[in-house]
Amino acid sequence: DLPFGTLIKVKNLRNGREVVVRVNDRGPYIKSRIVDLSRAAASMLGIVSRGTARVSIEVISFPDGTTPSSTL
Repeated sequence: DLPFGTLIKVKNLRNGREVVVRVNDRGPYIKSRIVDLSRAAASMLGIVSRGTARVSIEVISFPDGTTPSSTL
């Protein structure tokens, strides 16, 4: 689980759209799903009508300001 406050980039693998969001909740608790987005973020990715989509996740920064590359 990523810490609350982590910034992540979510990319819709079907259309290439991306959005940066802040982790502020836990879930979804469905086996094949990795993230649950707000309606606004889902709209930016073009997935509101479908409800789900194949996405990739990239950590941009952690709450303490560190980035994944600075923690290696």
